[in-house]
Amino acid sequence: MNDDVRNIVLGVVAAGISAALGWLARTYLWKRRLRRKQAFFGLPDNSETLLVVNREPGGAELSVKRHDVFALLELSALIKDCNAHAQVVAHDAAQQGFGERTEFCVGGPASNRRMAAHLDSLLPGVRVDVDAEPGPDRAAFLIGSERYRLEGGRSEYVILARLTAGERRGTRPVFLFCGQRAIDNQAATRYLARNHERLSRKYGNHSFVLLLRVVNSQAYGPDVVELVADVTRAAQTPLPAPAPTAAPDHTSHRAG
Repeated sequence: MNDDVRNIVLGVVAAGISAALGWLARTYLWKRRLRRKQAFFGLPDNSETLLVVNREPGGAELSVKRHDVFALLELSALIKDCNAHAQVVAHDAAQQGFGERTEFCVGGPASNRRMAAHLDSLLPGVRVDVDAEPGPDRAAFLIGSERYRLEGGRSEYVILARLTAGERRGTRPVFLFCGQRAIDNQAATRYLARNHERLSRKYGNHSFVLLLRVVNSQAYGPDVVELVADVTRAAQTPLPAPAPTAAPDHTSHRAG
């Protein structure tokens, strides 16, 4: 074998080794990224998850608002990327506890009983005005001492939360997407899809509650979302009980 042939063979071997090492490195990084994503969402390979949705008021039995359908599509893509499987259930048919399977709950408490139960038991520092009558506080959020009012189409709020039962190892999380309007639910799922790696680095597998603001949805749809604050502590701290109202004095007085 002359020098030219030997150099060619050595070059081919070196290129093959480099390609193999590069493929192994990319595969390792891809698997590590996937495992981190699966841990954040609580979705190991072939696991089952629940997609809990509300029903459109006055619609057919299984009808869902258009933006909530888009929210489910965003979540379905995340679930598929984790090699997991999803089951869609209506809010009034999901009669089970949480922690055994990852759950994604979409919709406000006015139309989603499951969301109302989660807020009551997991986020006692949050109140949502569910009064159907028009008024300045309709659909407003009360988180701790702060109130966040709805300005339809201009400034709307949505709660994005990842919660676990007591942070026990192996407990699957529940994700809440509680918006003042259906488009806000979609905005929150899109925000999670775009930012889950950053949220995973910041919070790990621990609970968090974020308040997001959807900006000018009538022009930008669900795409322009701002992080208002991390409200985890305020949302998990029970609101103070309202001061008791003094009972009217019905004691009769006699004229002297």
